[in-house]
Amino acid sequence: MTLTIYNTLTRSKERFEPIDPKNVRMYVCGPTVYDFAHIGNARPLIVFDVLFRLLRLLYGERHVTYVRNITDVDDKINARAAEEYPDLPLNEAIREVTARTEEQFHADVAALGCLEPTYEPRATEHVPQMIAMIERLVASGHAYVAEGHVLFDVSSMPDYGRLSGRSLDEMIAGARVEVAPYKKNPLDFVLWKPSTPELPGWDSPWGRGRPGWHIECSAMSAALLGEVFDIHGGGVDLVFPHHENEIAQSRCAHGTTQMARYWMHNGYLQVEGEKMSKSLGNFVTIRELLDTNRFGGRPWHGEVLRLAMLMTHYRQPLDFNLRRLQEAEQKLDGWYARLADGTVAGRPGDEVVDPLLDDLNCWEAMLALDRMSDPAELKSGAGLLGLLQLAPTEWRRWKERLVAVEPAEIEALITARAEARRARNFAEADRIRDELAGMGIQIRDVKDPETGEQKTEWEIAR
Repeated sequence: MTLTIYNTLTRSKERFEPIDPKNVRMYVCGPTVYDFAHIGNARPLIVFDVLFRLLRLLYGERHVTYVRNITDVDDKINARAAEEYPDLPLNEAIREVTARTEEQFHADVAALGCLEPTYEPRATEHVPQMIAMIERLVASGHAYVAEGHVLFDVSSMPDYGRLSGRSLDEMIAGARVEVAPYKKNPLDFVLWKPSTPELPGWDSPWGRGRPGWHIECSAMSAALLGEVFDIHGGGVDLVFPHHENEIAQSRCAHGTTQMARYWMHNGYLQVEGEKMSKSLGNFVTIRELLDTNRFGGRPWHGEVLRLAMLMTHYRQPLDFNLRRLQEAEQKLDGWYARLADGTVAGRPGDEVVDPLLDDLNCWEAMLALDRMSDPAELKSGAGLLGLLQLAPTEWRRWKERLVAVEPAEIEALITARAEARRARNFAEADRIRDELAGMGIQIRDVKDPETGEQKTEWEIAR
């Protein structure tokens, strides 16, 4: 069986040939933990989970290493921590935000049916490796120190821009680059920057400071996968500047011609035909889809979201809409109806595996599932896509609970509870809370991060 994948670096489909078949290595950029993951974040999580499953099938579970990082030092985290916990010292506030957000992320990823990566490194655990890499770049003339910052000199790398296929002039024109008088070139990017006393910081040869975003992934991937590894993945929005800069600093620090042999990127995601944006009111998180009536007037099961993401080829743009979710749920209804609770999965058949070998053609694999009449074959093939992981009775129970819950009734009870609390009728408020719990509804009172107002969120207890 031969796997072919589209390599962004060469702009062509290539036969996948691992450096070491006994140690196949993949790195995918993970979340910056300051807020709930949105549905755009869900797409690479699901796409590269399918690839992880396929690689484990081809080479054996013990011979595939999948690294997906956690970025837990970032200016967005600092800002969110100061906003949400103004009465705490910033370092304590940051710990609160990152710990809570990471827990939310893991719950969401599990609900989407994603396997745990082999390693999930945190940026803050690899700062010494980042400093060592920056020292090598400075010593070799690929980076320079200016006003407490260390910057990568893009002019020192002749083929900088190869991944994105852009010239330096095109990259300058199309990028939002930080203008700073100490830069030699507008595209020079920060490897290290100074920290004020209240900000997170580490001692370094250039003073107390913190790493730039790009160096984090280079250091973590090298520490866990080596200086050159097989596959680096992520969303197409990361091609430039993040992945372009990763390649530059990694190759120049290690003196290699490659960082990863294959670069894979999933396409953009839109919501109802428009770019997802808070200003347009179509910004939707994974958690909202799973637990609330925020999209389509009802919650959606994680398998529905997963299948909806896989119904379009991973490299193509994806329009996320209500009809797509409904179609995905109907397809799952049909598949689960063909299973029995005792159905046991085995090794997936070639009808499903072969399409996936062709650059993860999930749609053709799904058509093969549609044609299957044998329950074991169906469950085995769907399992390679991370689907049909429930017993049929569990799936039906989810649907029954969903039908039994009327979102309008829940919202009315939540409104009545809010009015009781305003009237300081706490006994009535508690009664309504208990009534909701009896309906299988869990509620939580939170502060809206944008307005600062108290609001009540609800979810169907899993």
